[in-house]
Amino acid sequence: MTPLGTFALLFAPSGQSAGGGLTVFLVQIAALVAIFYFMLIRPQRRQQERHRQLLASLQRGDRVVTSGGILGEVVHLKDDEVTVKSGESRFIVMRANIANILNRPVEAKPQ
Repeated sequence: MTPLGTFALLFAPSGQSAGGGLTVFLVQIAALVAIFYFMLIRPQRRQQERHRQLLASLQRGDRVVTSGGILGEVVHLKDDEVTVKSGESRFIVMRANIANILNRPVEAKPQ
């Protein structure tokens, strides 16, 4: 069927039958939305939740990696700020910029 024919089926005047073209189109759109949800949105939400739990469990003395790649040890915690000691220097980073905690065992992923 030509693209113009498909267009005519989808947008047929109300007195004429669309021949099921509209339902096929809606099923395809629903399938596309489902694919995006299960391939992109859902895994990203899970990752955000795991990162939020990681930041909530942050403690003094933890060895961490910042999102900039700096390794250090947590020496002080505030609400949204973390003081990290790396080598001879101390610096303050936002809690959200802590990428990973190194001195904790990796938890097995639930199946």
